[in-house]
Amino acid sequence: MKKLLFILLISILYVACTGNQSSSKTTNDSTSASVKEALLTMPYKASYSSDISVGKQSDALTVLNSYKAWETGDMIAFANTFSDSVYLNFSDGSKLTGTKDSMMKMASKYRDSIASVKIDMDVWLPVHSNDKNEDAVLVWYKEIDTYKSGKIDSIYYNDINGIKDGKINFVESMAMKYKK
Repeated sequence: MKKLLFILLISILYVACTGNQSSSKTTNDSTSASVKEALLTMPYKASYSSDISVGKQSDALTVLNSYKAWETGDMIAFANTFSDSVYLNFSDGSKLTGTKDSMMKMASKYRDSIASVKIDMDVWLPVHSNDKNEDAVLVWYKEIDTYKSGKIDSIYYNDINGIKDGKINFVESMAMKYKK
């Protein structure tokens, strides 16, 4: 009986605060659905974190600015999106841990071999790990690279861009070749 009164009280408060005049049955159904959702037991526990929430749009802006700078070949703007120390885990399995300067030497050399880059963003999602207090931006996109040699590569990417103090401090990239 106390549970019913509590649900009824919450329902009345909800209707009063939102101005929505839904029936108590509908509110009761949605309340019990929320309780059921909260009680779900997942078949796995994430090794990094299972306590994730939506992150800051400003982090997404930083990351998207890095992709736009790469696309346009603006290596100064590209460098400005990264922290002084970086970790990169490329889709081919190679890794780079070092300074922004060492990363920029490698990135500039590689970007110089490309005549044009076209990036089509599918979706991005800034996330925050509540239990670790860490931020990242997940990005899904297609990149079409036209090399100075004439070769064209089209690849779908899924990247995790770690953010610390408003700058990208790591990138982990997964890729799949695009087949027409």
